[in-house]
Amino acid sequence: MKPHPIGPVMIDIEAYSLTALDKEKIAHPNTGALILFARNYDNPQQVAELIKAIRAARNGDILIAVDQEGGRVQRFQNGFTRLPAAALYAEQPDLAEAAGWLMATELLAAGVDFSFAPVLDVDCGVSEIIGNRSFSRDAELAGQLAGAFRQGMRSAGMAATGKHFPGHGAVALDSHLTLPIDERDLDSIRQQDLLPFKQLIADGLEAIMPAHVVYPQVDKYPAGFSQIWLQTILRGELGFDGAIFSDDLSMAGAAAIGDFTERAGLAQQAGCDMLLVCNNGSAAERVLDDLPIRQNSKREQRLQAMRGNCLLDSDALANNEQWQTLSKQISDFYESHA
Repeated sequence: MKPHPIGPVMIDIEAYSLTALDKEKIAHPNTGALILFARNYDNPQQVAELIKAIRAARNGDILIAVDQEGGRVQRFQNGFTRLPAAALYAEQPDLAEAAGWLMATELLAAGVDFSFAPVLDVDCGVSEIIGNRSFSRDAELAGQLAGAFRQGMRSAGMAATGKHFPGHGAVALDSHLTLPIDERDLDSIRQQDLLPFKQLIADGLEAIMPAHVVYPQVDKYPAGFSQIWLQTILRGELGFDGAIFSDDLSMAGAAAIGDFTERAGLAQQAGCDMLLVCNNGSAAERVLDDLPIRQNSKREQRLQAMRGNCLLDSDALANNEQWQTLSKQISDFYESHA
């Protein structure tokens, strides 16, 4: 049987190991990736075995992802170095690149391809969900620190995903729970929020995740469903040619678009290469079955660039002096701010 290419849907699972239904969904031609959460993680050995089982269940390629930014958003903790919130690197900028390398090296050793990082949102002091996940309230500094973090990831062998395009930091509401609206005009967004994205795109950023936020002065649709944002501005104006991952289509910020099939179709039409359907197993099944099965060589090429390149396996990592030094340094920094 011919191996399946990377499909356009990212799914999740419920537990530490795979069920028969999980294996069936992983094997679906439209599946291309799987995101792991804290509920899937107990320790490094367990998650490494789970990832091997996921790959074995797929006849073809599959990407494995996780949210491992640090601070409030670090799904794997026990047995992994605790990473500080992004905003803290402004105090010690030289740690940003070290932390990016450390995060990526530890995940790659466990078999994960990439983390959805770094956050490129510029904090405006109002966002409930972004806050200290942003590297800075200053757009230029946010770009510099996020760029250093991304460089660390890259040197470890991991592709980066900048989020949440074109910027989630100026709205108070949480798009997991509702649909935020940002009333600013495009020029205001260009002068602030787009600056970190422009910088990292110029440096070769591999992927971007758009925000479930509506910017009504630009388009009526949230950014992840908007051809204006994804095609005209992101690909056209900013020249981005990497992969575009939708934010989770199960989030409340996506609900206004319609049912799950409609959300997936509109996001794909707008330009998303990979559609995330998480925390709702039946919705994921529906999207896998309803989305037409089509090969797209350009999409598959962009997604192949997200495959991890593990330079240090778990055995080599434990004996690596660079890892030992940086893990202690980052741990001490984290503890001093806990």
